[in-house]
Formats: sequence, structure tokens, C-alpha cells
Amino acid sequence: MSETNTKKVFIKTYGCQMNVYDSDRMTDALSEHGYAPTTEMGEADLVLLNTCHIREKAAEKVYSELGRIRDFRDERGPGAKKMLIGVAGCVAQAEGDEIMRRAPAVDLVFGPQSYHRLPELVAKAGAERVIDTDFPEEDKFAHLPQPRREATIKRGLTAFLTVQEGCDKFCSFCVVPYTRGAEVSRPVAQVIAEARALADAGVREVTLLGQNVNAYHGLNDNGRSVGLGELCHMLADIEGLERIRYTTSHPRDMDDDLIAAHRDLDKLMPYLHLPIQSGSDRILKAMNRRHTAAEYLELIEKIREARPDMALSGDFIVGFPGETEEDFEATLDIVRKVGYASAFSFKYSTRPGTPGAEMDDQVPEPVKAERLERLQAEINALQTAFNAGCVGMTFPVLIEKPGRNPGQVAGRSPYLQPVHIEADESLIGQILPVEITGTAKNSLSGTIVTGKAQAV
Repeated sequence: MSETNTKKVFIKTYGCQMNVYDSDRMTDALSEHGYAPTTEMGEADLVLLNTCHIREKAAEKVYSELGRIRDFRDERGPGAKKMLIGVAGCVAQAEGDEIMRRAPAVDLVFGPQSYHRLPELVAKAGAERVIDTDFPEEDKFAHLPQPRREATIKRGLTAFLTVQEGCDKFCSFCVVPYTRGAEVSRPVAQVIAEARALADAGVREVTLLGQNVNAYHGLNDNGRSVGLGELCHMLADIEGLERIRYTTSHPRDMDDDLIAAHRDLDKLMPYLHLPIQSGSDRILKAMNRRHTAAEYLELIEKIREARPDMALSGDFIVGFPGETEEDFEATLDIVRKVGYASAFSFKYSTRPGTPGAEMDDQVPEPVKAERLERLQAEINALQTAFNAGCVGMTFPVLIEKPGRNPGQVAGRSPYLQPVHIEADESLIGQILPVEITGTAKNSLSGTIVTGKAQAV
């Protein structure tokens, strides 16, 4: 298709890494139908909001953004080319009919399980308003085109790869089972083929994604179920693919094979995001997490026995209904016992349709805010200490891109820390030993060294 006939799509992505992956795949699907991505909304023929429903007021933020886009479109005047507006993702899945009612400017609403049908939905939306929030029987990944090599190259040396979707855990605070559906794993051959294509396009590091990624149980060509640990072994055999990560995990799905993979595979990075949400057994039960704090700590010990240099990240919710000061102190206690390298923490927010929203004894907002501040102070101190402990160590760093300053490059350590290095841009794409010489608030600085063993 000629440049003059090419249409432009602008996608704004909210939320998790899976939404980033989904946005890329939407772009890939549309590219075969004459759409090129743009970072300028003003030149777009199609504007898509890929939404997230995890946090409170997520839907209201979407409506606010839709109002801004509508006003922008109207200001272009009657002679301007038509701009279609679409809403994708989890807010679309949860509130599709409401979006259509409240936002008449929206032409298209579709959920996370429908983006393989995006080109036909867009074509249909040119003539009428369209909503598609069903959970289709077909495998959407089997119907999506492989990412174009040129597009993958432009996206850089690291890539996300969704291997599992949905959740069967039904934590009482979480809307994911209702917006993403039941747990589904992609077939092994499909995952390996996509990973090979990524490596062929120069990707050196892949992050496997799933709502409960360590619940992965894809089928191989013989119909046998393969777990995430075995899948990591297969991915490690792909030439050019040097680093493997995965997120997000559930403690109940951290099996022996996956732990052993961390012990046996150098390519599997020693950094694990393993949320617990609370340190109180009473609150964990109310959250329907189906494990205790002691069981979580036993699991951490087992993981560290297999991989002594493992660093941990986690998620925490403060102010869940009924949380007392004693419950919160139990959360602080488990944070100290684990010694997280980093963590994400949030005030509990009610999600309509979840059991937590109907619970009595909701915690007052000022109490939530005060507890969150104390928890984040603890987490920040641990992260600062972890980073400080890296000074003097030598890590293999993937050099990803030019730095902010001339003569500087930036990369990532095995622990996902940004590392800034005084070096030439010709080194981009290599994994080199870097001695860590200093720390900033959220990053490290270092010097490339030779003739020195790598720490990881």
C-alpha cells in the first residue's frame, strides 16, 4: 500500500505489561490492513484507548480522556478527515454497554479477547457503532499475524510475550477473572515460534506475561501439558535469546520444576515478582489468597536455596476491609523478613462486582493513606539498601539504548535496575560485565570491565 493511502492509528495504553503487549499486537493486526502507528493523535484516522480496570476510578479516567479526544476531534472542523474512536481492554470488557451509553463519540468497544478481530471491527465501525465483549471460543493468538520483523526491530532489544491469560483464583479484591476470563495457556509451539521470531529480529531479552504466568500449562505437539519451568528450558535453547523473565506469579503456582529452572538456567534472571498482598493470615483468608504468611515464607526460603542470589519483588494492598493495626504490622513484618529489592503498594480500592466491595468494615481513607505511607517508607529503605549493596559488584548488563547524556549508554542489570554507563553507542545490543560504582534513587551507574568474572 502506498504511503498516501496508509492510514494512521494512535494507541494510548494504560496499566500492565500485558496491555503493552496487546497494544503491540493490535498494531501488528492493523498493519496488514493499511494502518501505520503514529505517536501524534492529531494525524490519526483511528484512536484506541487500551484500558486497565485494576485501580479505582479507572473507568472515570477513561471517560475523561474520551471527552478530551471528542473535543479534539470536533475542533478539527467539518473538512477534516474522519477519526474513529475505540475503547479496548478491561474497562471495555467490564463496562462496554455503559461506555456506549455515556460516550456517544465512541465508535468501537472491544474486550481483550477480541483484538484478533480488530481489522473487521474497525471496518464495520466506519458505518455503525460496534461493541464486541464476548469471550470467543477460538484462540485469538492463532488468528493474529506474527509481528513484522521490522516492527519488532523498532521496538528494541527487549520484548513482552504473553503465554497465559485469565485467572481462576478469584481473590476477593480483584476484577481480573471477570474481565480476562478463566486461565488459558497458549500452546507450546505457538509460544516457541513467536519467541524465535523475536530473537531473529534482534530481541535479546523476553518477559513472559500472564495474569498468573506460573500457572502456565500449555500443550505440546503430543498433547502433553508443559509447565512454565519446562517452557523456560525450551526458550533457553533459542539462539540469540539471552535473558528470560516472567511476571506476574501466584505463590500457589510456584512448583518444584519452576524453582529448579531458576537453579539450572543461567538465562532465567534471578529476579522474581511474587505478590503476597498482606502479611496477616486473617486478611489473606478474607482476600481468598489460599495460603498463609508462613507458607509464603517457606516458599521464599526454598527459592533462595535453589538460587541464593535471587531478589524478590512483591505487591501489597493496605486497608483491605477489616484490616486492623495488628494486621498491618504483620504486613510490615513480612516485608522485613523477605527483604524485598522492590515492591508495589496500593491502598485498597473497591472494584464493583468483586466480593471485597460488599464486605463490611471498610477502612477509612485517612487510615489507608497513613498505613500506605509507612509501608512505602519501609519498602523504599529496603530498595535503597539493596541498590547500595550492589556497589562493587560486577553484573552482566544488557546495553539497550543511548543514555540521557552524550557518551552514555543505558541498560538493565539482572535485577531489572537501570544502569547508566559511560560508553560508546556501538556497544548497544551486547551483554557486558559492568562494575557498579554508584547508585541514584532508582538506578545504578557503572563501568564496563574486562577480565573479571560476572556475578550473575
